Amino acid sequence: MGKRYDCSDLEQRTEGLTEAAAAVRRGELVVLPTDTVYGIGADAFTPAAVTELLDAKGRGRDMPPPVLVGTVRAATALIDDLGPYGQDLIDAFWPGPLTLVCKANRALSWDLGDTKGTVAVRMPLHPVALDLLKETGPMAVSSANRSGAPAATTAEEAEEQLGESVAVYLDAGKTTDQTPSTILDLTTAVPRMLRRGAIRVEKLRGIIGYVATDD
Repeated sequence: MGKRYDCSDLEQRTEGLTEAAAAVRRGELVVLPTDTVYGIGADAFTPAAVTELLDAKGRGRDMPPPVLVGTVRAATALIDDLGPYGQDLIDAFWPGPLTLVCKANRALSWDLGDTKGTVAVRMPLHPVALDLLKETGPMAVSSANRSGAPAATTAEEAEEQLGESVAVYLDAGKTTDQTPSTILDLTTAVPRMLRRGAIRVEKLRGIIGYVATDD
């Protein structure tokens, strides 16, 4: 059974982060809070762990998870090319609820699923998540729920859905904003919004000019 740590208690927070980082290094799954909803995460460079993550959610390889990072430097190591807009967007909105889809660094040995040579990267604005990510390095992280079910806004909700598939639950209370991250595709000449979310298109256009939408 996965162990839950109350991150509002300093001693449990420290112990929980240590145990979660160790679990990730062993190829196990952890649940962590983010600035949007709770996420289920695994080491991005352990293919078996990523497969376990997809299995726990009830997803296939056709829905690869995004990657969360604890630093901008870690993100740029994963990306082949930020394009003309990526750095400006990172400077304006990271850490925060903006996921950038970029061409992945072809030299990396990893398998997130059927990514078609891309990677979706985000740096979350949550102290527990950032502390864990700085310890583990990049993690494949998806919302902590079974596919088709509501996203978990508490560790308890995540545990009800994911149960024993997760080794460690980091409990930081109810998430303050359940709006998902905005997803922006930077792999084409014109940035395209793939999902509307916490950062409105008007704010993005204020930084980079034109953003294509499906409207």
